[in-house]
Amino acid sequence: MMLKAEKGKMTAALKRCVEFHGHICPGLIYGYRVACEAIKLMKLGRAHDEEVVAVCENDSCAVDALQVLLGTSAGKGNLMIRNFGKNAYTVMSRSQRRSWRFSRQSSYEFQGKKKTLFDRLEKAVAAGKATEQEKRKLKNMKIDDLLDRPFEEIFTAKEVPFTEPQYAELQPSVPCVFCGELTMASKMITLKDGRQICLPCAQKERASL
Repeated sequence: MMLKAEKGKMTAALKRCVEFHGHICPGLIYGYRVACEAIKLMKLGRAHDEEVVAVCENDSCAVDALQVLLGTSAGKGNLMIRNFGKNAYTVMSRSQRRSWRFSRQSSYEFQGKKKTLFDRLEKAVAAGKATEQEKRKLKNMKIDDLLDRPFEEIFTAKEVPFTEPQYAELQPSVPCVFCGELTMASKMITLKDGRQICLPCAQKERASL
């Protein structure tokens, strides 16, 4: 079965997401749709620094699409993961002082024979009895559904009060008195005698007591 994305809906932006992520899947499409909607609502460009911030309430495949299209990353400090297991994402623009939260409220939608097929495949996968072909079929049905439906049928989009997140923390590194490894000063634990110890060494010390 050929995906509809492969028949003409694979935009240049989606191709970049797939190349970065390694494959196309429903989770990646969630992030792709959210990123595109945020770009449209706030007229965003791809962040070179921390001008755009994304807060993800899961650590799913969707995060990769946000990285590619919005320029958010953990390394820059403008990608934050608060793993509540929710299919929800907040995208912020520092310059506009605006913030939008996107949350998925509905499941996949099929009618007639497609719904019957979808339900059968879902049950087979959940029971661990699906063949590889059936797994691919189910995944492709989900992807096509997510690409076909209007955004508002998949996600609820709500502008929320803007609370500016902190910029990425910059701190000097100091050696741990136990292991000697350089560690960000703000992540160290200061002992009663003033010496500083890294968290892993502190945990080892507690475990040995």
